[in-house]
Amino acid sequence: MNLIAPDILAEAQGLSKALLGTAVALGVGLWLFGWRWHRFWVVAGVTLAAGLAGLSAGRAGGGQVVAVGVLVAVAAGVLALELARVGAFVAGGAGAWLLARWLLPQAQELWAVFLGGGLLGVLLYRLWLMLLTSLAGALIAGYSAVLLFVPDPVAWAAGRSGLLDGGVIGAAALGVVIQALTAPKRGADDEDQATADNKKRKKERHEPHEGDEERPARGWRLFRPRHTA
Repeated sequence: MNLIAPDILAEAQGLSKALLGTAVALGVGLWLFGWRWHRFWVVAGVTLAAGLAGLSAGRAGGGQVVAVGVLVAVAAGVLALELARVGAFVAGGAGAWLLARWLLPQAQELWAVFLGGGLLGVLLYRLWLMLLTSLAGALIAGYSAVLLFVPDPVAWAAGRSGLLDGGVIGAAALGVVIQALTAPKRGADDEDQATADNKKRKKERHEPHEGDEERPARGWRLFRPRHTA
């Protein structure tokens, strides 16, 4: 199985250059800023996938196709970040379960392996998401760049499959390193926001409000002359 498959290139040859250029920019952005913008990527990806699934289900059921697709997409978008954690748990558990079945075919009580792998997937959520976004960005940018700049992409990719696979894997590893170096520190945004809120409260506490200087003290109000008509 090739990461840059000639069959996929043959199917995508009819795409316009504008769309391919947009896909290259999207892939590079996903490769570079996968974790920094991970909330956007997760919400956008889950919403798109849920919308497509809703459209497919609505078409099969014969109902209001657009309404079903929009409602499913909106519901998934609202729950996207929570669903991503659940997906990480399920993916980690399934991966650990498959690995245990491959290493120990006669093993029993694999539910414990599934739970352990799921917990590991949640604990390493940051790393998995960096790896996934980096690999996805490298694949999107790679396919789009080959289709955009190579005259005969199918024949060119068929003769360089090993080189392209190595390039994609190396680019994905480099993307993980770049994302880890450029990602904001954990809690940095919350600390900055808390510091800004504290400074604002102190400023409001020490600065007099408008009209405070002209307002006399409460005790002196008894001696102020009253204006009579």
